[in-house]
Amino acid sequence: MSKNIMIVGVGGQGTLLASRILGNTLIAQGYDVKVSEVHGMSQRGGSVVTYVKYADKVSSPIIDKGEADVILAFELLEAYRALPYLKKGGKLIVNKQSISPMPVIIGAAQYPESIEEKLGKLCDLTALDALELATEAGSFKAVNVVLIGVLASSSEISKEAWLEALRATVPAKLLDVNLKAFELGYNLK
Repeated sequence: MSKNIMIVGVGGQGTLLASRILGNTLIAQGYDVKVSEVHGMSQRGGSVVTYVKYADKVSSPIIDKGEADVILAFELLEAYRALPYLKKGGKLIVNKQSISPMPVIIGAAQYPESIEEKLGKLCDLTALDALELATEAGSFKAVNVVLIGVLASSSEISKEAWLEALRATVPAKLLDVNLKAFELGYNLK
């Protein structure tokens, strides 16, 4: 069994921490895990993509178009851009937040309309306001962990294993907020 997960977002949203939590969870389960991070002007709010592949043995971390079992998207436009990578029957988990890229900010382009509706017609979609849940947990910065909680709730890995990885990965001073964020995502119905 081999699984491919793509994490997409905008610089500053915590995609890299999410990939570390995911990777640590999978390694603790005995999987061979390969992670590849692609930064596109991430310091300036540009696209950030992380590929996470796991199996008994993984030779390459790269996920090609049509190969992602799950895409975890921190923003609607990034989800839409990543959609070609989702395999038929794959799952898209997306935060409903919209963050305008630089061409939209400077007026050279328009943010596409009705992205969530379009995505819902094209794939198995779970869309949620992770920003609202993160704020409820205590910090708008915990969107990443809310989304990890949603991913965890549909995985074959035990909740306790996810929580152990979270405790081992998140700095102690931020742990309480992140544990709350995880629970809100995990218990989303």
